[in-house]
Amino acid sequence: MRRTYEINELAKEESWRMFRIMGEFVDGFDVLSQFQPAVTIYGSARIKEDHLVYAQAREIGGGLARAGFSVFTGGGPGVMAAANQGAKEERGNSIGLFIRLNSQETPNPFTTLSLSFRYFFVRKVMLVRYATAFILMPGGLGTMDELFETLTLIQTQRIRPFPVILFGSQYWNGLLEWMRKDMIGDRFIKPEDLKRLVITDDPAETVAVVERWYRKGHRKARS
Repeated sequence: MRRTYEINELAKEESWRMFRIMGEFVDGFDVLSQFQPAVTIYGSARIKEDHLVYAQAREIGGGLARAGFSVFTGGGPGVMAAANQGAKEERGNSIGLFIRLNSQETPNPFTTLSLSFRYFFVRKVMLVRYATAFILMPGGLGTMDELFETLTLIQTQRIRPFPVILFGSQYWNGLLEWMRKDMIGDRFIKPEDLKRLVITDDPAETVAVVERWYRKGHRKARS
């Protein structure tokens, strides 16, 4: 009897978890669909305000807001705060999709809207779902996770192709060299799998790449 009770309790707990997950998806879709076109920016949470990358992310966020794009980030500190700050300073939509990793954390103060998520995978769907482009600033494991997951989704045609911009050539060149030499060299991926990657060191060019892609897509949609 005890074993049966434990199984039933576990089943109830899993059922409620399913409803919580569904609720996060519904809330995310309802809210974020209002803020298109959007660009998602990733990067290290550990970068401080006096770091060059912070200033560059802030400039990119501001440029995107001036161009009419909503800026989506993970809502945390570092690069995320910088991009949100730039967008907010230009009176744009500065959206933070925050996930609480411990009880002490709070969203950065530069968002005009902050959504809190319990589940990483739900937040990841939201960061992809409404994106016109991805911009990846220098970052750690989370940034790498987003890079490779996005390339996989594009490769397998699970999402529409769009620019994946790697900002900071010095940071990314070693990884790209390895991918070309070993991954393409051993035929684990095809050369065209990397053609979506755009490398730049210029915040203005970053915004221009997004604008060109977005205009091109709208011309095709109207034709």
